[in-house]
Amino acid sequence: MNQIVSNFVTCDLLDDNPNCQVCSPNMEGKRFFSYGGLSSFGGEVVTVKCFEDNSRVKEMLACQGCGKVLVVDGGASMRCALLGDMIAKSALNNGWVGVIVYGCVRDVDELANMTLGVQALGSIPRKSNRQGVGEIGVTLQFGGITIEQGQFIYADNNGIIVSNKPLI
Repeated sequence: MNQIVSNFVTCDLLDDNPNCQVCSPNMEGKRFFSYGGLSSFGGEVVTVKCFEDNSRVKEMLACQGCGKVLVVDGGASMRCALLGDMIAKSALNNGWVGVIVYGCVRDVDELANMTLGVQALGSIPRKSNRQGVGEIGVTLQFGGITIEQGQFIYADNNGIIVSNKPLI
């Protein structure tokens, strides 16, 4: 997938594809908020699992994204950000369509001005402590769903859905 997928409504996608997984805002008491300039975005999933260390996030977003979405399981940590404006600019320059962070972001005013989809649980000004820790391409579980690299994810202000095939 090499194009930016946006301007859709997850409700409509789910109505047409009822077997998709739906990220539940009530699981673990967490809810995603939109911070990027794209209010709806979707694409093929690339996964990263890390905790309070955004080394792998930075590494992945410095590679060609070709319209993909990086999904980051940050363990729901609210103590530091895993994405900020500099790494988001790298993602934009490398063709990523979006980033979903099960954790926090920072530089939210700058993120809002970028043509990049960004969803996260919250924002905090503290950056992460980079120590080169994290896993790429692993299966993630949060919000009552399982996300595998190569699946397709779609996000907007209504929520997040995951499919085994492209929906758009």
